[in-house]
Amino acid sequence: MRKFMISLLLVMMLVTPVFAGNTIKVGEIATVTGDFAAYGVAEVESVKMAVKEINAKGGILGKKVEVVMYDCRTRNEDMVNAARRLVQQDKVCAVIGPSGSGLCIAASPVFNSGKVPHLGTLPTNPKVTVDEKGKVRPYNFRICFLDPYQGKVLAIFAGKDLKAKKAAILYDVSSDYSQGLRDFFIKSYKSVGGKIVADEGHRGDDVDFRAQLTKIAQTKPDVLVIPTMGKCLPLAVKQAREMGIKVPIIGGDGYGDFMWEIAGNAMNNTYWISHVAKEDPALKNFFAKYKKQAGTECQEFMNAVMAYDCVYWLKAAIEKAKSDDPVKVRDALEQTKGLKLMHATLTMDPTHDPKDKDAFILEAKNGKAVFYKKIRP
Repeated sequence: MRKFMISLLLVMMLVTPVFAGNTIKVGEIATVTGDFAAYGVAEVESVKMAVKEINAKGGILGKKVEVVMYDCRTRNEDMVNAARRLVQQDKVCAVIGPSGSGLCIAASPVFNSGKVPHLGTLPTNPKVTVDEKGKVRPYNFRICFLDPYQGKVLAIFAGKDLKAKKAAILYDVSSDYSQGLRDFFIKSYKSVGGKIVADEGHRGDDVDFRAQLTKIAQTKPDVLVIPTMGKCLPLAVKQAREMGIKVPIIGGDGYGDFMWEIAGNAMNNTYWISHVAKEDPALKNFFAKYKKQAGTECQEFMNAVMAYDCVYWLKAAIEKAKSDDPVKVRDALEQTKGLKLMHATLTMDPTHDPKDKDAFILEAKNGKAVFYKKIRP
């Protein structure tokens, strides 16, 4: 889905108890506070649940799993410092999370220089795993599909399913995720005969989008594209409806049930890309266990499912490597092929990205997001 210099106020929390004797130490970085807090909390709960299950069955290679978690507070500088502590001080075998593309890109040099693999939960920008020169970042991986894929899905959905000839865009100029998704949507939308009639930017900490939405309304679009995430997303949806923009609103995988608390019924007639469908029977037990553990429904379900499956992906890699040595684990992650996880079967392509994953369109209505259709461009 984010500049530098902090006093180290990162709080280290053990998601699982410290076990006596040999353990396998895994790092987690989550956005427990800040604009992406809702996503981070879901990831922490899911990692906790997966590790508890694994330890109850004897751990990995006969060792208990210990998770060291830091809150990066949705800030790049905190992300970098958390990565440094996990790699240099805590000596973890791998790091899971968070979901923000900008956060993961910022910390990438730390993981690669320290030779510790990083598993992104939902960072969809291509530069998470491939640098500016097109070279694969050897220690960066992700479990989600990418923005070019999302952009193409959004464009196909807007042009073919919604029959939208004219699109307006409201995006976050300060976000790698938002800019990337915008760019890929524009490219693909034009290829299906669509026309961009408005392209308005804002910054991630903005809360008033009325100036941009006034310009957008004047162009009379057939669809409004908001490729952002965090609190600005439902605020923009709400203000768009208040200003009389009644056309369908579409966006990427930034959707979360928390958006209804801010936008209310303005969320109706909006559509969102998802990595999973909540109605998938394979996820039923997961959501039941999550509610029992967390004491609440799993709202940010995409983050929760991806974080949970990242733990089991890492478990499979450690078992394949027969070691928790970070370099050997990296090699095993790279060789992932046909791995059956809870939400999908995972195969890594040469750029350390999942190969041929389905995308789901969710329709927001009556207080929740429901499955609308499956798309694979």
